[in-house]
Amino acid sequence: QVQLVESGGGLVQPGGSLRLSCAASGIIFRFYAMGWYRQAPGKQRELIARISSGGSTHYADSVTGRFTISRDNAKNTVYLQMNSLKPEDTAVYYCNANSMMYGDYVGQGTQVTVSS
Repeated sequence: QVQLVESGGGLVQPGGSLRLSCAASGIIFRFYAMGWYRQAPGKQRELIARISSGGSTHYADSVTGRFTISRDNAKNTVYLQMNSLKPEDTAVYYCNANSMMYGDYVGQGTQVTVSS
């Protein structure tokens, strides 16, 4: 059974930082590209950061320079370091594991609220 479990969300003031984690089980983690999506109320889900199985990264323009995605294959975990948070970063953040050969999976999400 595949599980992606996000943690680290919460309430933070503008300009603050949070680190999200996503622990994966039931998959051969190193074979998967990992990503973080977010969905704000009334908006479509958007991909904001992705890291390939080889470690190449890609970011949406909205988070470039502020967010950093990383992975630890030994811990089957992907991280999203979020700095200089803005109110418009408020959303539910979802972890994604993607492999063309082995499938696509999404976690249950974690709420991030940026507000003073």
